[in-house]
Amino acid sequence: MKLITVKRATQIEKRFTPKMGELRTKVTYIKKQFLSIPFKTVHKYRETYYGEIKDCESCELAR
Repeated sequence: MKLITVKRATQIEKRFTPKMGELRTKVTYIKKQFLSIPFKTVHKYRETYYGEIKDCESCELAR
């Protein structure tokens, strides 16, 4: 049995970009888990309207 695992989960979130305004996008989180308890987010990225993959640093959460 592995003690540390890596899981990937996708959620739909509202994001805001200055050029497009508010948009709903799929955000994928890659998290480390210790005994099925998540303790660290390794990386998160999103899929754009055109199907490209971008880092979530370029946009902020919608208000």
